[in-house]
Amino acid sequence: QVQLVQSGGGSVQAGGSLRLSCQASGRAYSPADCMGWFRQAPGKEREQIASIDSGGGISYEDSVRGRFTISKDKAKKTLYLEMNSLKPEDTAIYYCATEVDRRFGCWKSAYSYWGQGTQVNVSS
Repeated sequence: QVQLVQSGGGSVQAGGSLRLSCQASGRAYSPADCMGWFRQAPGKEREQIASIDSGGGISYEDSVRGRFTISKDKAKKTLYLEMNSLKPEDTAIYYCATEVDRRFGCWKSAYSYWGQGTQVNVSS
């Protein structure tokens, strides 16, 4: 089993910054496994916006590339998403996720374990 507990998020004006954290625990968790960030805006499907693989390979959705940064602290078992230059269209519930025993191929793939979600609101 894997547990993912998210923190961070909140409300910010356009152009502002926020950082999300995702603390992992559980016997099945490995810092080498794929991890990703997803978001779901009101009335839209959940979409993957970033991923990081075992070798540190990173992928981003076009809409966040250059503004968001995914990173992972293996010692702390924590995944981060640094969000800068936020726009109103970034308003969504953000989720972290991991997939046990998958080390590569982390972009646009299935994930089994999810954080509880955290709301990000960006006002204009």
